[in-house]
Amino acid sequence: TRLGEAHLCSHEQLTPCAIFWRCHTASTKIQSSSISCLEEETLVPLEAPKLFSGVGPACHSYQFLGPEGNVDIELIDESANRYSVHFPMAGFYLWPVTCLGFLVTAAVTVRIAFDSWSQHPELKLQPEEQYMVAGPLFDISVEPEGVIAEIHLPHIISLPAKEVDMSWFHIAHFKDEEMILEAPARVEPFCAILENPSFSLMGILLRLASAIGISVPITSTALLHYHFYPKEIKFHLYLIPSDSLVMKAIDEEETKFHGVRLQTSPTVEPLHFGSSYIVSGLADLEITPKELKLSYRSPGEPQSFSKVFAGKMEEPIIFEVIEQTCKTSVWHTLVKPVELQFCAASPPSPFSVETFMKENHRHLRTRLGDLSGVLDDLQDSEVFTEEEKELVQQFPTQQRKNETLLRMVEKKGPQALEILFRSLQQRDPYLMSYLSQQSL
Repeated sequence: TRLGEAHLCSHEQLTPCAIFWRCHTASTKIQSSSISCLEEETLVPLEAPKLFSGVGPACHSYQFLGPEGNVDIELIDESANRYSVHFPMAGFYLWPVTCLGFLVTAAVTVRIAFDSWSQHPELKLQPEEQYMVAGPLFDISVEPEGVIAEIHLPHIISLPAKEVDMSWFHIAHFKDEEMILEAPARVEPFCAILENPSFSLMGILLRLASAIGISVPITSTALLHYHFYPKEIKFHLYLIPSDSLVMKAIDEEETKFHGVRLQTSPTVEPLHFGSSYIVSGLADLEITPKELKLSYRSPGEPQSFSKVFAGKMEEPIIFEVIEQTCKTSVWHTLVKPVELQFCAASPPSPFSVETFMKENHRHLRTRLGDLSGVLDDLQDSEVFTEEEKELVQQFPTQQRKNETLLRMVEKKGPQALEILFRSLQQRDPYLMSYLSQQSL
């Protein structure tokens, strides 16, 4: 599915836009919060968290995937989340980490800047209705104009099978503190498509009648950060909609206080706005608060989380999130002490993937195991061709394969090394944690 989320600026006079999902008292078939735990058939519910989290072998943070390979994105202003990208030819381009997609008919330059919903009080224009944010807010500008045939905007709503109704979705244009609604050209399970769009502030909102108690299925993710102290290890657990800008804001805030995000699995089922979820673990863990409610807060706003105090953590811990009403598990992950040791020596310092790979070349050459998954990641990310992949695989010994792999990637430069580093973090996390500890 082609998805999109970003905030973009234009050289033309632009009208802010957003997408809405509308639910009516008589027509809606979404379950109420009291029965949200009942089974419901959903469209590809397990793929959505992975797509929105930006995790995937072909996802580089600053690249679009285009018809002839990757297209680099220029970071204009990191603090303001402003980017620029030039599409060199006609075709479809997807930014996997944000899931923003463009179908273009000719070469074009696109500028993208993320924004916050909290800065736009004009959303509350009709007191009888309630608006819920269901995607990021972004602004787009293009040069030249008139060459964008489609823009694919993501939503975090997990659509029930056989219940996709075009009337649920609207494009909202904001101008002079007024809102004008427009229907999208078509809707897919995880995105809405605008044809021949005009650009502006654009984002996705869920529109509900205020008197209706609706439990909305949301593609969601859990973020787990940990903080090391000499006598205590502390975790912060966030339960949020799968919005990459919200994740980025959380990571930046955690980094200020030396928090480190651990690699975890996505939630196993769509969650629901307004529903309560219980955080649990070992009996001797101190968890405050134990109850989290899923809601959307703009990236600039404080995000709610549970603090988990684990003492010195000498044994593995299983974290679990349970839906409060039906007592069903919606997410769990295992954390072992070895994953935390490499950051215990000192606060985080500036990290260079290139330096890390160079310093640990000998260890990687001798200790890497099965390379099948790593080679697949490198091919999917277009670092390796099929022939280069086969060249590595042809060697009879594991050490020769490892040496050839490392030498070939090093020759391709820093971006290729970063893709290899991320693949190894996913495929062999314990080795990478050990090597990180040795580097510190």
